[in-house]
Amino acid sequence: MMRIGTSFDFHPFKENRDFILGGVKIPYELGLDGISDADCLYHSIAESILGALALGDLGTYFKAKESKDMDSKLIVEKCVNMMKEKNYHVVNIDSMILLENPKLKDYILMMRENISKLLEIPLDCVSVKATTMERCGIIGKGEGCATNTVVLIEENYE
Repeated sequence: MMRIGTSFDFHPFKENRDFILGGVKIPYELGLDGISDADCLYHSIAESILGALALGDLGTYFKAKESKDMDSKLIVEKCVNMMKEKNYHVVNIDSMILLENPKLKDYILMMRENISKLLEIPLDCVSVKATTMERCGIIGKGEGCATNTVVLIEENYE
């Protein structure tokens, strides 16, 4: 059996925070605001896995008090473990980052490598793309970053 999951995440920019996407710390004057490290790429990946398994959303498993300043890698790892417990694995994943600035071309490969390791899948099964909003809306005006992810998971065969 194969299943598809999708997720969208948004975090506004905030001063005095690191800007982390896909586990990569990106030099920028602003970071993303959130209870954890606010890595919205990792969040949309984790939640798309939960969605494929019909297990709800991240808020079901990660409460604000427990998640303060948490490395979002741990969030993905927990969701991957939940997937393994259900006897599934990721086939491929496709993520889109919506962001006006900074430009991400020098960091995309590092993000893909991090995701590949976390999901235990080949690099060529991990897609990460970035686009702008042509200066429109809150993302286009530089107020934050959003990500959208689609994942395909498959039941393990014995």
